[in-house]
Amino acid sequence: MAGRLGRGMCWGKRGRGCRGEGALLALGLLAALGFLVWRHGPPPRHAARRAPPQPPSPDSELLRRPVYAKPALDPGALGELGRAVRLELSPAEKRRQEESIRRHQINIYLSDRISLHRRLPERWHPLCREKKYDYYSLPKTSVVIAFYNEAWSTLLRTVHSVLETSPDILLEEIILVDDYSDKEHLKETLENYVAGLRKVRLIRANKREGLVRARLLGASVAKGDILTFLDCHCECHEGWLEPLLARIAEEETAVVCPVIDVIDWNTFEYLGNAGEPQIGGFDWRLVFTWHSTPEREQKRRKSKTDVIRSPTMAGGLFSVSKKYFDYLGSYDTGMEVWGGENLEFSFREPYGDVTERRLLREKLKCKDFKWFLENVYPELHVPEDRPGFFGMLKNRGMENFCFDYNPTNEHQVTGQRVILYPCHGMGQNQFFEYTSHNEIRYNTRQPEVCAAVDSGTDYLTMYLCQENAQSVPENQKFIFREDGTLFHPQTQKCIQAEGNAYNGNPAPLLRPCTNSDYQKWFFKERS
Repeated sequence: MAGRLGRGMCWGKRGRGCRGEGALLALGLLAALGFLVWRHGPPPRHAARRAPPQPPSPDSELLRRPVYAKPALDPGALGELGRAVRLELSPAEKRRQEESIRRHQINIYLSDRISLHRRLPERWHPLCREKKYDYYSLPKTSVVIAFYNEAWSTLLRTVHSVLETSPDILLEEIILVDDYSDKEHLKETLENYVAGLRKVRLIRANKREGLVRARLLGASVAKGDILTFLDCHCECHEGWLEPLLARIAEEETAVVCPVIDVIDWNTFEYLGNAGEPQIGGFDWRLVFTWHSTPEREQKRRKSKTDVIRSPTMAGGLFSVSKKYFDYLGSYDTGMEVWGGENLEFSFREPYGDVTERRLLREKLKCKDFKWFLENVYPELHVPEDRPGFFGMLKNRGMENFCFDYNPTNEHQVTGQRVILYPCHGMGQNQFFEYTSHNEIRYNTRQPEVCAAVDSGTDYLTMYLCQENAQSVPENQKFIFREDGTLFHPQTQKCIQAEGNAYNGNPAPLLRPCTNSDYQKWFFKERS
């Protein structure tokens, strides 16, 4: 499995953007990664290559030439080379900026003042620059970008970024899919603008379809052998496309995602990523999550440019053979809103009364979900079926406060303290499980961690859970008693909620057991 995956970026904040009115893109804190999603069933016969492999061209620069060249670099331009932009604004300008953020969840007031053609700093691994590609044998791709009421500058910056970083020889077309937008700037004005661009088509839905069916509308008219789906507020590095296509040319059943870096939503600063690539996973509410690459996968890779196999994909940016996409049944058209299509496509398991999807499972000879957990995602802890012992861990004395764990380093989830924070009901950093082995387990991220008491302190600190339940250390054992107290046998104390206990935050601490409501806890699945 060779071929380092390319680099793309999305905004580092939740944003409505292309996924529909009121929907949120959870794009903050995304780290770099590359994916190969395991296939289910036999692959179709490979048909993506356009020509037999040929010797590398002496003029590789000519072959890498994009559809359009970027304008000459203006080092002093706002946001150029990914620099942060902070403007001195009048009160009226500040109000307009705040309104743009409220409407789009991105600082569009600032975006409108940054060039649609800006450059970004290159931060490639040195080995990536050594990769050579046979451009004549790589398949062409259609880039599908669905949008709904997207801001002008972020949408067009995405389009220009693709045109100015994708080799002309590899880009078949960009298909813009308007999911029934009602903003004036996305009507005739957009049509006239797109008409002046090579390789860009605009198609419109005649009613709101949602992200899934809007993407399928674009895929249905695509001419390229490869489908590349992008969100509508992204920017691409030079060299982002070739590795995606090369991986599919090697194996048509590969579903490939690029490295995803972060752009600050407010200053448009290019922030890069958190370090080593991560894999995609999910929690038991079927919410997509990022996790550190398992040791078994790190050992399998022989080079930093080898792909990383992942149980699931993020869904916003990926490439797939059009034939294989259709062979797998494409997206499930019954999905009305975004947020689950990536997981559903990753392990191709239908939900609900959808006979067509069941027939597809039989045709593809899909394995059951137990096989998926044992062979594709063995790192995922399967929660116990214990109603009333998972969800938000709330305190009866501080009524609206819950256990909260939010490690500052995505790659180091252990060694930090548990605090109390207002309950928000969204799971993630407030989703805990009390196991039959007397653990308070935080299983939203990998590796999973359990609450423990450090010697000589009264704080709760998260450390790795033990794989073998028989070896749970004494400092990680808590007894959830019938009166709601969480008793720690090793210290003979109970967990108590206290205000201003850790760095100015309320926190759970060990205290001598009393009958106080501040020592009584209960789980609630939703707020």
